[in-house]
Amino acid sequence: MLVGALSAASVALVALVASTVIVVNTPQEEPPTGGTDLTAFYDSALHARPHPAEVDIVDHPLYDVAMPEPVDCELPELRTGSDDSWEAFANEAGTCLNDLWAPVMDELGLDPDLPEITVTNDALATDTDDSFTLAYYESDRGLITVVLPSVRQVGEQIPDDHEAHVWLALMGHEYAHHVQYATGILGISHDLRRRAGSEADELDTLRRTELQAECMAGVGLRGLTDPDGDALDVVNEHFNGGGDLDTHGSAANRAFWLESGYTSTTVGGCNTYEASDRDVT
Repeated sequence: MLVGALSAASVALVALVASTVIVVNTPQEEPPTGGTDLTAFYDSALHARPHPAEVDIVDHPLYDVAMPEPVDCELPELRTGSDDSWEAFANEAGTCLNDLWAPVMDELGLDPDLPEITVTNDALATDTDDSFTLAYYESDRGLITVVLPSVRQVGEQIPDDHEAHVWLALMGHEYAHHVQYATGILGISHDLRRRAGSEADELDTLRRTELQAECMAGVGLRGLTDPDGDALDVVNEHFNGGGDLDTHGSAANRAFWLESGYTSTTVGGCNTYEASDRDVT
């Protein structure tokens, strides 16, 4: 089979060379003369590279956009022990979040590639028994990954009838990082952290970024669940009723920003970068 494949490749190469010779040696018609010289109408400014967009994470046009209207979202039943069920749930949540945030992107004149969503049974190398990752977003790959061993471990403490709301909030938080990336906010945040003069300054920027994502998770809950339901209370009970985190803020502030995203009339309710220090500790 290998010999046959090589022979076929050789034949194809000979045919390509022959066709090239034919093209090269075929007399070409003389180009027509006369007409208008369009180069006289070229704008020399078009040769210049466009200026990069200026992004201000404190005074960003995103914050002036009205909160997106709710969309219909029929999430499949989540059987947490099934990888296929988890993947179906996560992807449908992603589809709903795409629909929810689309008008905001349109308002800003943005048309970002939509993120892909996957699940994995591989924990991160940096995870420990006391600190582990539930899900993460990779901007360079446009990918949201749910870490199944971690969510199942946490899920053991969550009543079955609360899990859909809790994991929808998780998806909303990770999707929020995609919104931050699409609007240029995430890139500026990364630059600020790299240039931070101290660990305290770096953590301050990280908390503002993560608390904004938590606020946008509240936007997701507001837009994809029953407005008269208990989704906000459920998520705050299980995600934001515990301990304080140096990277994601205190439990009280996580709850504050989740509720701000759920109740605000514009995305400006999620402007953590303009918030006072006490609201992002």
